[in-house]
Amino acid sequence: MRIALIGDRDDTVVAHQAIARALPLTAQSLDVDVEAIWLGTEQIASEADLAGFDGYWCVPASPYRNTDGALRAIAFARTQRRPYLGTCGGFQYAMIEFARNVLGWADADHAETASDPAARIVIAPLSCSLVEVRADVHVLPDSRLSRAYASDRINEGYHCNYGMAPAFRAALTGGPLRITAEDAHGDPRAVELEGHPFFVATLFQPERAALEGRVPPVVRAFVEAAQRLAKAEA
Repeated sequence: MRIALIGDRDDTVVAHQAIARALPLTAQSLDVDVEAIWLGTEQIASEADLAGFDGYWCVPASPYRNTDGALRAIAFARTQRRPYLGTCGGFQYAMIEFARNVLGWADADHAETASDPAARIVIAPLSCSLVEVRADVHVLPDSRLSRAYASDRINEGYHCNYGMAPAFRAALTGGPLRITAEDAHGDPRAVELEGHPFFVATLFQPERAALEGRVPPVVRAFVEAAQRLAKAEA
């Protein structure tokens, strides 16, 4: 299987170090071969650059060098029904892609990079920073996350300052995109796209479990989804 890692590789980023361990650990646990290929956002100019992969993981360390490249990859995974995992930045930009291309909000943007003062800031500063923080997360029932973790209470690590803007929560998640994990205050920490084979985005960084030698449950579920796709297309 070939997994595309969408993002701008930086080996000093903890999450990127974790991903380099998470995929081999997961592959070993499933007894499958997984080839992870980095696709820098500046490399993604068309759908042709995204062909030939069994899964797409939009990784942390945003803002990306090429926002359009990241959004193009997310849109491709969503519309072509390819397994998608977004963590941290991959969560944030999945919200922007959905707002622009599903809700039709061409001005949807991220507070960190928006230049238009009239833009709809769907990703806004968090009320409390989550840089190098671990926190409990409540996983909602009947979700891919609940099946992956087999628990309704997990503890995960973060490295972020931005999340879903409360003002746009209802509009963003009033349709097929639904919140499937919340923090202790009820703020969104993960979403899933109903009707899609596998589309999961988390504000937390589940890959960090690999730094402790553990297979991240949601990464395992993502690779299993990619495996199903690869078998179906073989």
